[in-house]
Amino acid sequence: MPKSRTMRRLSTIHKSTVHKILDDAEIKPFRIKYYCENRDADFDSKMHNVLLVYKQLSMQFDEDGHFIPWAEDEEIVHILSFDEKPGMQAIATTSEDLLPNEHHSTISRDYEYKRLGTLSLLAGIDLQTGEAIPLVSETHNSKDYIEFLKILDNKYPAGDKIRIVLDNLKVHTSKETRKYLATVPGRFEFVFTPKHGSWLNMIEGFFSKMTKQMLRGIRVKSKEELVARIYLYFDEVNAEPVVFHWKYNLDDIDISEAIIVDTLPCKKSS
Repeated sequence: MPKSRTMRRLSTIHKSTVHKILDDAEIKPFRIKYYCENRDADFDSKMHNVLLVYKQLSMQFDEDGHFIPWAEDEEIVHILSFDEKPGMQAIATTSEDLLPNEHHSTISRDYEYKRLGTLSLLAGIDLQTGEAIPLVSETHNSKDYIEFLKILDNKYPAGDKIRIVLDNLKVHTSKETRKYLATVPGRFEFVFTPKHGSWLNMIEGFFSKMTKQMLRGIRVKSKEELVARIYLYFDEVNAEPVVFHWKYNLDDIDISEAIIVDTLPCKKSS
């Protein structure tokens, strides 16, 4: 069919016909679905290493989910999942909330609000005890990360190893971080998730739960109040800690393999 005739034919198609054709083919040009391109050539090996940590960790619990204490001659390794949650907004209302009554079944809130600034949360969860360890800061840099590492160093007995599963944020391998780690040789070990593999880090589930339970819809009168409420949330969580267990895709992991860890100071800073 000549092109000119085709164009004339298309001009006579009704809008509803086009809609039906697209709908039958499940084509929705008005929607955009985002995906994440895999740009890490070592994605599979890094993922395998993280899953190996979780597999070996699972062997430290009995059938009832209770942690099996270390033997006297066994090297003690504390395993944590760590991440940051930056940009948490401290938001104040401009008018008082109206509580539910016989006329309104929900809380009513004025559309206007006041921004009081942002905070960053650095947190780790002990994968053997379930304890959540927080540090709230107004910044998000190497100094904050080093301060968190010092919290861990003071928390766990000297001589024990501290193994951390974390992402590839630049501050985790910065010159300042390496300089601090050189002062505590052999104390920390790092297992890095692959790029765009944050879903492999178990603390992501904790952050999601925290957002739903505490941060969503929160209003405060000052940044200091938000800080206090974040720490209170961690106190409440740690009153009855929940141990996180990774169960997905562990069947093919051989627990006899050696976990590849990074101690960082031996490498040059980028």
